[in-house]
Amino acid sequence: MNKIWIIAEREFMTRVKKKTFLLSTLLLPLLIFGFYGMMIYFSVSSDSYKVAVIDNAKIFNDTIDTKKSEISFQFVQADTATVKARVDKNEFDGYLFVPANFNVLGNDSLIFRSAKTIGLITRSDLEKKVNSALEQIRYSKMNIAQQTLDSLKRKSTIAYQALSGAANSENKAGISYAIGYVSGFLIYIILFIYGTMVMRGVMEEKVSRIAEVIVSSAKPFQLMMGKIVGIGAVGLLQFLIWIALMTTLMTLMPSVMSQAANTPGPGAGGMQAVQQAQNSGAMAGISSALAQANLPLILSCFIFYFLGGYLLYSSLFAAVGSAVNEDPQDAQSLLLPITMPIIFAIVIMTKAVNAPNSGLAVFGSLFPLTSPVVMMARIAHGVPEGVPLWQLLLSAVLLILGFLGTTWMAAKIYRTGILLYGKKVTWKEMWKWAFRKN
Repeated sequence: MNKIWIIAEREFMTRVKKKTFLLSTLLLPLLIFGFYGMMIYFSVSSDSYKVAVIDNAKIFNDTIDTKKSEISFQFVQADTATVKARVDKNEFDGYLFVPANFNVLGNDSLIFRSAKTIGLITRSDLEKKVNSALEQIRYSKMNIAQQTLDSLKRKSTIAYQALSGAANSENKAGISYAIGYVSGFLIYIILFIYGTMVMRGVMEEKVSRIAEVIVSSAKPFQLMMGKIVGIGAVGLLQFLIWIALMTTLMTLMPSVMSQAANTPGPGAGGMQAVQQAQNSGAMAGISSALAQANLPLILSCFIFYFLGGYLLYSSLFAAVGSAVNEDPQDAQSLLLPITMPIIFAIVIMTKAVNAPNSGLAVFGSLFPLTSPVVMMARIAHGVPEGVPLWQLLLSAVLLILGFLGTTWMAAKIYRTGILLYGKKVTWKEMWKWAFRKN
Protein backbone atom coordinates (compact mmCIF):
# COMPACT_ATOMS: atom_id res chain seq x y z
CA MET A 1 0.00 0.00 0.00
CA ASN A 2 2.91 2.33 0.77
CA LYS A 3 4.25 1.89 -2.77
CA ILE A 4 0.85 2.77 -4.23
CA TRP A 5 0.85 6.06 -2.33
CA ILE A 6 4.42 6.83 -3.43
CA ILE A 7 3.51 6.30 -7.09
CA ALA A 8 0.27 8.24 -6.62
CA GLU A 9 2.14 11.15 -5.03
CA ARG A 10 4.58 11.24 -7.93
CA GLU A 11 1.72 11.30 -10.49
CA PHE A 12 -0.12 13.97 -8.50
CA MET A 13 2.82 16.32 -8.00
CA THR A 14 4.06 15.93 -11.59
CA ARG A 15 0.73 17.08 -13.01
CA VAL A 16 -0.15 19.72 -10.42
CA LYS A 17 3.13 21.55 -10.96
CA LYS A 18 2.51 21.95 -14.68
CA LYS A 19 1.42 25.38 -15.93
CA THR A 20 -1.34 23.76 -17.99
CA PHE A 21 -3.01 22.54 -14.77
CA LEU A 22 -3.07 26.03 -13.28
CA LEU A 23 -4.29 27.64 -16.47
CA SER A 24 -7.05 25.10 -17.13
CA THR A 25 -8.20 25.14 -13.50
CA LEU A 26 -8.53 28.91 -13.23
CA LEU A 27 -9.42 29.91 -16.77
CA LEU A 28 -12.10 27.34 -17.61
CA PRO A 29 -14.75 28.58 -15.11
CA LEU A 30 -13.96 32.18 -16.02
CA LEU A 31 -14.32 31.42 -19.72
CA ILE A 32 -17.64 29.63 -19.19
CA PHE A 33 -19.14 32.41 -17.10
CA GLY A 34 -17.68 35.07 -19.36
CA PHE A 35 -19.22 33.39 -22.39
CA TYR A 36 -22.68 33.18 -20.84
CA GLY A 37 -22.31 36.66 -19.40
CA MET A 38 -21.66 38.07 -22.88
CA MET A 39 -24.63 36.14 -24.26
CA ILE A 40 -26.94 37.60 -21.60
CA TYR A 41 -25.49 41.10 -21.96
CA PHE A 42 -25.85 41.24 -25.73
CA SER A 43 -29.33 39.72 -25.59
CA VAL A 44 -30.35 42.49 -23.17
CA SER A 45 -28.64 45.41 -24.89
CA SER A 46 -29.11 44.35 -28.51
CA ASP A 47 -30.75 46.65 -31.05
CA SER A 48 -34.33 46.01 -32.03
CA TYR A 49 -35.26 44.86 -35.51
CA LYS A 50 -36.65 48.03 -37.08
CA VAL A 51 -39.53 47.65 -39.52
CA ALA A 52 -41.14 50.48 -41.51
CA VAL A 53 -44.87 50.07 -42.20
CA ILE A 54 -46.51 51.60 -45.28
CA ASP A 55 -50.17 51.31 -44.31
CA ASN A 56 -52.01 52.54 -47.42
CA ALA A 57 -55.20 50.78 -46.25
CA LYS A 58 -55.17 52.63 -42.89
CA ILE A 59 -56.15 49.51 -40.96
CA PHE A 60 -53.53 49.46 -38.16
CA ASN A 61 -54.24 52.96 -36.81
CA ASP A 62 -50.50 53.62 -36.71
CA THR A 63 -49.83 51.08 -33.96
CA ILE A 64 -48.76 47.44 -33.64
CA ASP A 65 -48.12 45.92 -30.22
CA THR A 66 -44.43 45.08 -29.70
CA LYS A 67 -44.44 43.81 -26.11
CA LYS A 68 -42.06 40.90 -25.44
CA SER A 69 -40.48 41.37 -28.86
CA GLU A 70 -37.24 42.66 -30.35
CA ILE A 71 -39.13 44.04 -33.34
CA SER A 72 -40.13 47.71 -33.48
CA PHE A 73 -42.60 49.10 -36.02
CA GLN A 74 -42.57 52.64 -37.36
CA PHE A 75 -45.41 53.87 -39.58
CA VAL A 76 -44.26 56.08 -42.45
CA GLN A 77 -46.15 58.19 -44.96
CA ALA A 78 -44.09 57.64 -48.11
CA ASP A 79 -44.00 55.63 -51.29
CA THR A 80 -42.16 52.30 -51.57
CA ALA A 81 -39.22 53.81 -53.49
CA THR A 82 -38.50 56.28 -50.69
CA VAL A 83 -38.74 53.65 -47.97
CA LYS A 84 -36.58 51.26 -50.00
CA ALA A 85 -33.88 53.92 -50.15
CA ARG A 86 -34.05 54.31 -46.36
CA VAL A 87 -33.70 50.53 -45.98
CA ASP A 88 -30.61 50.66 -48.21
CA LYS A 89 -29.19 53.31 -45.85
CA ASN A 90 -29.79 50.96 -42.86
CA GLU A 91 -32.38 53.29 -41.32
CA PHE A 92 -34.71 50.27 -41.33
CA ASP A 93 -34.10 46.53 -41.56
CA GLY A 94 -37.09 46.11 -43.86
CA TYR A 95 -40.56 47.42 -44.63
CA LEU A 96 -44.08 45.99 -44.54
CA PHE A 97 -46.34 47.08 -47.39
CA VAL A 98 -50.14 47.15 -46.90
CA PRO A 99 -51.90 47.89 -50.22
CA ALA A 100 -54.86 50.28 -50.30
CA ASN A 101 -57.24 47.52 -51.39
CA PHE A 102 -56.23 45.15 -48.58
CA ASN A 103 -59.28 43.23 -47.25
CA VAL A 104 -58.74 42.57 -43.56
CA LEU A 105 -61.61 40.05 -43.47
CA GLY A 106 -60.41 38.18 -46.54
CA ASN A 107 -57.35 36.09 -47.40
CA ASP A 108 -55.23 38.92 -48.82
CA SER A 109 -51.47 38.73 -48.23
CA LEU A 110 -49.06 41.40 -47.05
CA ILE A 111 -45.62 42.01 -48.50
CA PHE A 112 -42.42 42.36 -46.47
CA ARG A 113 -39.18 43.34 -48.13
CA SER A 114 -35.71 43.47 -46.60
CA ALA A 115 -32.16 43.93 -47.80
CA LYS A 116 -30.78 41.09 -45.65
CA THR A 117 -31.86 37.56 -44.85
CA ILE A 118 -34.45 37.22 -42.09
CA GLY A 119 -33.88 34.48 -39.52
CA LEU A 120 -36.58 31.99 -38.65
CA ILE A 121 -37.12 33.36 -35.12
CA THR A 122 -37.41 36.97 -36.38
CA ARG A 123 -39.70 35.86 -39.19
CA SER A 124 -41.96 33.99 -36.74
CA ASP A 125 -42.02 36.93 -34.32
CA LEU A 126 -42.89 39.38 -37.11
CA GLU A 127 -45.76 37.22 -38.35
CA LYS A 128 -47.03 36.71 -34.82
CA LYS A 129 -47.18 40.46 -34.08
CA VAL A 130 -48.80 41.42 -37.38
CA ASN A 131 -51.35 38.60 -37.23
CA SER A 132 -52.18 39.47 -33.62
CA ALA A 133 -52.88 43.07 -34.65
CA LEU A 134 -55.00 41.93 -37.61
CA GLU A 135 -56.91 39.58 -35.32
CA GLN A 136 -57.86 42.45 -33.02
CA ILE A 137 -59.01 44.50 -36.03
CA ARG A 138 -61.17 41.63 -37.30
CA TYR A 139 -62.82 41.23 -33.88
CA SER A 140 -63.53 44.95 -33.83
CA LYS A 141 -65.11 44.88 -37.30
CA MET A 142 -67.27 41.92 -36.30
CA ASN A 143 -68.48 43.84 -33.20
CA ILE A 144 -66.99 41.38 -30.69
CA ALA A 145 -66.38 43.22 -27.43
CA GLN A 146 -62.85 43.17 -26.00
CA GLN A 147 -64.20 42.03 -22.63
CA THR A 148 -65.88 39.03 -24.25
CA LEU A 149 -62.72 38.27 -26.19
CA ASP A 150 -60.54 38.41 -23.07
CA SER A 151 -62.96 36.11 -21.27
CA LEU A 152 -62.77 33.54 -24.07
CA LYS A 153 -58.97 33.70 -24.23
CA ARG A 154 -58.46 33.47 -20.49
CA LYS A 155 -56.12 30.59 -19.62
CA SER A 156 -56.36 28.49 -16.47
CA THR A 157 -53.09 28.04 -14.61
CA ILE A 158 -52.02 24.65 -13.27
CA ALA A 159 -50.25 24.57 -9.91
CA TYR A 160 -47.84 21.62 -9.84
CA GLN A 161 -47.34 20.08 -6.39
CA ALA A 162 -45.83 16.97 -4.89
CA LEU A 163 -48.03 14.55 -2.90
CA SER A 164 -46.75 16.22 0.24
CA GLY A 165 -48.21 19.51 -0.98
CA ALA A 166 -44.83 21.14 -1.64
CA ALA A 167 -44.79 23.45 -4.67
CA ASN A 168 -43.05 22.22 -7.82
CA SER A 169 -42.68 25.42 -9.82
CA GLU A 170 -41.58 25.73 -13.42
CA ASN A 171 -38.37 27.44 -12.28
CA LYS A 172 -37.56 24.52 -9.99
CA ALA A 173 -38.20 22.02 -12.79
CA GLY A 174 -35.98 24.07 -15.10
CA ILE A 175 -33.18 24.31 -12.55
CA SER A 176 -33.39 20.55 -11.90
CA TYR A 177 -33.18 19.94 -15.64
CA ALA A 178 -30.17 22.24 -16.00
CA ILE A 179 -28.30 20.86 -12.97
CA GLY A 180 -28.94 17.27 -14.02
CA TYR A 181 -27.86 17.86 -17.60
CA VAL A 182 -24.72 19.83 -16.68
CA SER A 183 -23.69 17.38 -13.92
CA GLY A 184 -24.16 14.34 -16.14
CA PHE A 185 -22.35 15.96 -19.04
CA LEU A 186 -19.43 16.99 -16.79
CA ILE A 187 -18.96 13.40 -15.58
CA TYR A 188 -19.21 12.25 -19.20
CA ILE A 189 -16.34 14.62 -20.09
CA ILE A 190 -14.38 13.58 -16.98
CA LEU A 191 -14.48 9.90 -17.91
CA PHE A 192 -13.06 10.65 -21.33
CA ILE A 193 -10.44 13.23 -20.33
CA TYR A 194 -8.98 11.59 -17.22
CA GLY A 195 -9.43 8.05 -18.52
CA THR A 196 -7.48 8.98 -21.63
CA MET A 197 -4.90 10.69 -19.42
CA VAL A 198 -4.35 7.42 -17.51
CA MET A 199 -4.09 5.43 -20.75
CA ARG A 200 -1.52 7.82 -22.24
CA GLY A 201 0.51 7.84 -19.03
CA VAL A 202 0.67 4.04 -19.07
CA MET A 203 1.57 4.01 -22.78
CA GLU A 204 4.37 6.56 -22.29
CA GLU A 205 5.93 4.58 -19.46
CA LYS A 206 5.68 1.34 -21.43
CA VAL A 207 7.13 2.75 -24.67
CA SER A 208 9.97 4.55 -22.84
CA ARG A 209 10.70 1.36 -20.84
CA ILE A 210 10.33 3.26 -17.55
CA ALA A 211 7.73 0.71 -16.48
CA GLU A 212 10.40 -2.04 -16.54
CA VAL A 213 12.45 -0.12 -13.97
CA ILE A 214 9.46 0.62 -11.74
CA VAL A 215 8.16 -2.97 -11.89
CA SER A 216 11.49 -4.16 -10.56
CA SER A 217 10.61 -2.54 -7.20
CA ALA A 218 6.79 -2.48 -7.30
CA LYS A 219 4.15 -4.93 -8.46
CA PRO A 220 2.24 -4.13 -11.69
CA PHE A 221 -0.99 -3.78 -9.68
CA GLN A 222 0.65 -1.23 -7.38
CA LEU A 223 1.93 0.70 -10.40
CA MET A 224 -1.50 0.74 -12.03
CA MET A 225 -3.37 1.75 -8.86
CA GLY A 226 -0.79 4.40 -8.00
CA LYS A 227 -1.22 5.99 -11.40
CA ILE A 228 -5.03 5.82 -11.17
CA VAL A 229 -5.14 7.29 -7.65
CA GLY A 230 -2.63 10.04 -8.45
CA ILE A 231 -4.42 11.24 -11.59
CA GLY A 232 -7.77 10.91 -9.83
CA ALA A 233 -6.52 13.15 -7.02
CA VAL A 234 -5.53 15.74 -9.63
CA GLY A 235 -9.03 15.63 -11.11
CA LEU A 236 -10.69 15.86 -7.67
CA LEU A 237 -8.55 18.84 -6.68
CA GLN A 238 -9.34 20.54 -9.97
CA PHE A 239 -13.07 20.08 -9.51
CA LEU A 240 -13.02 21.29 -5.91
CA ILE A 241 -11.31 24.47 -7.13
CA TRP A 242 -13.88 24.75 -9.94
CA ILE A 243 -16.73 24.36 -7.45
CA ALA A 244 -15.29 27.11 -5.24
CA LEU A 245 -14.79 29.44 -8.21
CA MET A 246 -18.24 28.72 -9.67
CA THR A 247 -19.89 29.28 -6.29
CA THR A 248 -18.18 32.66 -6.05
CA LEU A 249 -19.07 33.58 -9.63
CA MET A 250 -22.69 32.46 -9.17
CA THR A 251 -22.90 34.70 -6.11
CA LEU A 252 -21.64 37.67 -8.11
CA MET A 253 -23.56 36.83 -11.30
CA PRO A 254 -26.99 38.27 -10.31
CA SER A 255 -25.60 41.69 -9.44
CA VAL A 256 -23.41 41.80 -12.56
CA MET A 257 -26.27 40.73 -14.82
CA SER A 258 -28.64 43.16 -13.14
CA GLN A 259 -26.20 46.00 -13.81
CA ALA A 260 -25.79 44.86 -17.42
CA ALA A 261 -29.55 44.70 -17.84
CA ASN A 262 -29.94 48.25 -16.54
CA THR A 263 -27.27 49.62 -18.85
CA PRO A 264 -29.05 51.20 -21.81
CA GLY A 265 -27.84 49.94 -25.13
CA PRO A 266 -28.18 51.55 -28.53
CA GLY A 267 -31.78 51.83 -29.60
CA ALA A 268 -33.04 51.40 -26.05
CA GLY A 269 -36.66 52.25 -25.47
CA GLY A 270 -39.86 51.06 -23.88
CA MET A 271 -39.39 47.57 -25.23
CA GLN A 272 -36.00 47.29 -23.57
CA ALA A 273 -37.43 48.50 -20.25
CA VAL A 274 -39.98 45.69 -20.39
CA GLN A 275 -37.25 43.22 -21.26
CA GLN A 276 -35.13 44.40 -18.33
CA ALA A 277 -38.06 43.87 -15.98
CA GLN A 278 -38.54 40.37 -17.36
CA ASN A 279 -34.84 39.54 -16.90
CA SER A 280 -34.93 40.79 -13.31
CA GLY A 281 -37.97 38.61 -12.63
CA ALA A 282 -36.27 35.62 -14.25
CA MET A 283 -33.14 36.09 -12.11
CA ALA A 284 -35.30 36.23 -8.98
CA GLY A 285 -37.09 33.04 -10.03
CA ILE A 286 -33.81 31.24 -10.67
CA SER A 287 -32.43 32.29 -7.28
CA SER A 288 -35.60 31.02 -5.59
CA ALA A 289 -35.40 27.69 -7.45
CA LEU A 290 -31.73 27.25 -6.52
CA ALA A 291 -32.66 27.76 -2.87
CA GLN A 292 -35.15 24.86 -3.14
CA ALA A 293 -32.62 22.48 -4.73
CA ASN A 294 -30.84 20.07 -2.38
CA LEU A 295 -27.36 21.28 -3.32
CA PRO A 296 -25.48 19.40 -0.53
CA LEU A 297 -26.97 16.08 -1.71
CA ILE A 298 -26.29 16.90 -5.36
CA LEU A 299 -22.70 17.91 -4.61
CA SER A 300 -22.06 14.80 -2.46
CA CYS A 301 -23.47 12.51 -5.15
CA PHE A 302 -21.47 14.32 -7.82
CA ILE A 303 -18.20 13.69 -5.97
CA PHE A 304 -19.12 10.04 -5.30
CA TYR A 305 -20.12 9.29 -8.88
CA PHE A 306 -17.16 11.26 -10.20
CA LEU A 307 -14.78 9.10 -8.15
CA GLY A 308 -16.70 5.86 -8.77
CA GLY A 309 -16.99 6.41 -12.50
CA TYR A 310 -13.39 7.53 -12.80
CA LEU A 311 -12.01 4.56 -10.86
CA LEU A 312 -14.15 2.12 -12.83
CA TYR A 313 -13.23 3.42 -16.27
CA SER A 314 -9.64 4.46 -15.56
CA SER A 315 -8.73 0.87 -14.72
CA LEU A 316 -10.08 -0.20 -18.12
CA PHE A 317 -8.21 2.63 -19.85
CA ALA A 318 -5.04 1.57 -18.01
CA ALA A 319 -5.51 -2.00 -19.21
CA VAL A 320 -5.79 -0.78 -22.81
CA GLY A 321 -2.72 1.43 -22.38
CA SER A 322 -0.68 -1.52 -21.08
CA ALA A 323 -1.56 -3.64 -24.12
CA VAL A 324 -0.68 -0.99 -26.73
CA ASN A 325 2.78 -0.71 -28.29
CA GLU A 326 4.34 2.17 -30.21
CA ASP A 327 1.47 2.61 -32.67
CA PRO A 328 -1.26 4.86 -31.16
CA GLN A 329 -3.73 3.53 -33.75
CA ASP A 330 -3.82 0.25 -31.85
CA ALA A 331 -5.38 2.07 -28.89
CA GLN A 332 -8.24 3.40 -31.03
CA SER A 333 -9.34 -0.08 -32.04
CA LEU A 334 -9.24 -1.30 -28.42
CA LEU A 335 -11.12 1.69 -26.99
CA LEU A 336 -14.46 1.03 -28.71
CA PRO A 337 -15.84 -1.44 -26.11
CA ILE A 338 -14.96 1.08 -23.36
CA THR A 339 -16.27 4.24 -24.99
CA MET A 340 -19.57 2.77 -26.20
CA PRO A 341 -21.10 2.50 -22.68
CA ILE A 342 -20.08 6.13 -21.99
CA ILE A 343 -21.77 7.30 -25.20
CA PHE A 344 -24.80 5.15 -24.38
CA ALA A 345 -24.92 6.80 -20.94
CA ILE A 346 -25.10 10.32 -22.38
CA VAL A 347 -27.94 9.21 -24.69
CA ILE A 348 -29.92 7.85 -21.72
CA MET A 349 -29.12 11.00 -19.73
CA THR A 350 -30.84 13.21 -22.30
CA LYS A 351 -34.07 11.30 -21.57
CA ALA A 352 -33.51 10.95 -17.82
CA VAL A 353 -33.32 14.73 -17.23
CA ASN A 354 -36.89 15.05 -18.53
CA ALA A 355 -38.31 11.69 -17.36
CA PRO A 356 -36.26 10.65 -14.31
CA ASN A 357 -38.55 7.74 -13.39
CA SER A 358 -38.82 6.12 -16.82
CA GLY A 359 -37.71 2.53 -17.22
CA LEU A 360 -34.69 3.45 -19.35
CA ALA A 361 -33.58 6.06 -16.81
CA VAL A 362 -33.88 3.58 -13.92
CA PHE A 363 -31.85 0.96 -15.81
CA GLY A 364 -29.18 3.48 -16.78
CA SER A 365 -28.85 4.76 -13.21
CA LEU A 366 -28.37 1.22 -11.80
CA PHE A 367 -26.06 -0.26 -14.44
CA PRO A 368 -22.49 0.50 -13.21
CA LEU A 369 -21.11 1.46 -16.63
CA THR A 370 -23.77 4.14 -17.16
CA SER A 371 -24.85 5.08 -13.61
CA PRO A 372 -22.23 7.85 -13.02
CA VAL A 373 -23.78 9.92 -15.83
CA VAL A 374 -27.46 8.92 -15.65
CA MET A 375 -27.88 9.02 -11.86
CA MET A 376 -26.76 12.67 -11.75
CA ALA A 377 -29.56 13.51 -14.18
CA ARG A 378 -32.08 11.86 -11.83
CA ILE A 379 -30.71 13.02 -8.48
CA ALA A 380 -31.06 16.66 -9.53
CA HIS A 381 -34.86 16.20 -9.34
CA GLY A 382 -34.59 15.27 -5.67
CA VAL A 383 -35.17 12.28 -3.39
CA PRO A 384 -37.66 10.60 -3.57
CA GLU A 385 -39.29 12.68 -6.38
CA GLY A 386 -36.56 12.05 -8.93
CA VAL A 387 -35.04 8.85 -7.56
CA PRO A 388 -36.21 6.65 -4.61
CA LEU A 389 -33.68 6.25 -1.82
CA TRP A 390 -33.37 2.49 -2.30
CA GLN A 391 -32.43 2.97 -5.96
CA LEU A 392 -29.79 5.52 -5.01
CA LEU A 393 -28.26 3.14 -2.44
CA LEU A 394 -28.44 0.17 -4.82
CA SER A 395 -26.80 2.22 -7.57
CA ALA A 396 -23.95 3.16 -5.21
CA VAL A 397 -23.40 -0.47 -4.16
CA LEU A 398 -23.43 -1.72 -7.76
CA LEU A 399 -20.97 0.99 -8.78
CA ILE A 400 -18.57 -0.04 -6.02
CA LEU A 401 -18.87 -3.71 -7.03
CA GLY A 402 -18.38 -2.71 -10.66
CA PHE A 403 -15.20 -0.82 -9.75
CA LEU A 404 -13.84 -3.84 -7.84
CA GLY A 405 -14.64 -6.16 -10.74
CA THR A 406 -13.10 -3.98 -13.46
CA THR A 407 -10.03 -3.29 -11.31
CA TRP A 408 -9.49 -7.01 -10.74
CA MET A 409 -9.82 -7.74 -14.46
CA ALA A 410 -7.72 -4.73 -15.52
CA ALA A 411 -4.95 -5.67 -13.05
CA LYS A 412 -4.59 -9.13 -14.59
CA ILE A 413 -4.43 -7.62 -18.07
CA TYR A 414 -2.03 -4.91 -16.92
CA ARG A 415 0.52 -7.27 -15.37
CA THR A 416 0.85 -9.15 -18.67
CA GLY A 417 0.53 -6.27 -21.11
CA ILE A 418 2.90 -3.80 -19.43
CA LEU A 419 5.94 -6.01 -20.23
CA LEU A 420 4.75 -7.30 -23.61
CA TYR A 421 6.37 -5.74 -26.68
CA GLY A 422 6.26 -6.25 -30.43
CA LYS A 423 2.85 -7.90 -30.62
CA LYS A 424 -0.49 -6.46 -31.67
CA VAL A 425 -3.04 -7.37 -29.01
CA THR A 426 -6.78 -7.95 -29.47
CA TRP A 427 -9.61 -7.91 -26.92
CA LYS A 428 -9.92 -11.68 -27.31
CA GLU A 429 -6.35 -12.14 -26.14
CA MET A 430 -6.76 -9.58 -23.35
CA TRP A 431 -9.83 -11.51 -22.19
CA LYS A 432 -7.68 -14.64 -21.92
CA TRP A 433 -5.14 -12.72 -19.82
CA ALA A 434 -7.88 -11.56 -17.46
CA PHE A 435 -9.08 -15.09 -16.67
CA ARG A 436 -5.80 -16.93 -16.83
CA LYS A 437 -4.96 -18.60 -13.53
CA ASN A 438 -1.18 -18.02 -13.63
